[in-house]
Amino acid sequence: MTVLFLLTLSISRGQSEEIRLASADLNHYAPSLDSLVASTLEDIRASKTDAALANVDRIIAMRPDFKLAYLIKGDLLQAKAGALAKFGAAAGASEQAKLDGLKDEAKVRLMRYLDQPDPGKLPKQILQLAPSQRYALLADADRARLYVFENANGEPRLIRDYYVSVGRNGVNKRSEGDLKTPSGVYNITTELPRSKLTAFYGAGAFPLDYPNEWDTLQGNSGHGIWLHGVPPDTYSRPPKASEGCLVLANPDYQEIRRYIVPERTPIVIADRTEWLDRADWLAARKDILMALDAWKADWQHLDAEHYLNRYSRDFLDRAGRGWAESKRRNIVQKNWIRIGLADVSLFLYPSDNLAVLNFTQVYDSDKLSDVTRKRFYLKREDNHWRIALERSLQDDTSVARND
Repeated sequence: MTVLFLLTLSISRGQSEEIRLASADLNHYAPSLDSLVASTLEDIRASKTDAALANVDRIIAMRPDFKLAYLIKGDLLQAKAGALAKFGAAAGASEQAKLDGLKDEAKVRLMRYLDQPDPGKLPKQILQLAPSQRYALLADADRARLYVFENANGEPRLIRDYYVSVGRNGVNKRSEGDLKTPSGVYNITTELPRSKLTAFYGAGAFPLDYPNEWDTLQGNSGHGIWLHGVPPDTYSRPPKASEGCLVLANPDYQEIRRYIVPERTPIVIADRTEWLDRADWLAARKDILMALDAWKADWQHLDAEHYLNRYSRDFLDRAGRGWAESKRRNIVQKNWIRIGLADVSLFLYPSDNLAVLNFTQVYDSDKLSDVTRKRFYLKREDNHWRIALERSLQDDTSVARND
């Protein structure tokens, strides 16, 4: 019996109903081709071979380059003739590597309908979006899905998801040539149009800012990590097929372009996404934002020692005694300091032990006023969130005034 048939037969009646409803409503949730895959799954489970074949033929008519559809059709035809021994029996033995990739694609595409996010839950990695971030992306390598979230008053609301391929060796990139996709929080920096690319990248490409500041600090190397399409003769690639990039089908790439604004759209890449109940999600967000508020309060209260204690030991060791002494003097020599924070976004790294805060800092004192865009990487240390890396970001709107 094939892997495909084993998957369908393991589905409970309740799950089957979920798949039926999902495939009927996918015009609001996923590409129509995926809805046909879901319908094919339901037909196979119900032993409706002719209906399944009809759906596969529709898929092939829509996408003649969708290789998985041909494999499923071959299996269905052999099953109908009673001659199917295993998944992919219709393919030749010399095509084993390609067959394994298609087998993996079949699994994740079909399991997508058994492992849908609960509408009442929120992604653990996206804890707050700034007003300027209309959308955010979250790549789940294990599920081979790229989720699109809309900013709903700072909270991520799931609106779409797409099948996506990652590096051949999975995620957690550490070095050049390791064939892994980075794991962490990144920004899409620009868009490279199809006219400036070879056919390999399909509909276009969005470069990511890998390696970012944290990668550089950790010694992670490599370059050229993009979100891009596929060659014109290919519909999709296996779940693990790239040299480290995130790869979408060309129609999906064209759709997702509407949600991406370079330098404004964040993308989180995780081995596997965790979805939290709203109460747990709010608690996780509050825990980290309280650390930011405490840092701000210590600065405003001119409390240099507590302010410096908001930084991790590693940060202070790297910065050196001179940095700490300079900060201490700058604080205690002021008569007053006021800090305003705006445009705050908050993301949690997949490790759960590292958070990224982006915000606009409005600083005002009796001696200096300025506006700066900042990024903090906060790490858990002694059960407290402390600043492990601090960066000032280029911002055309930043101003400074010496009084």
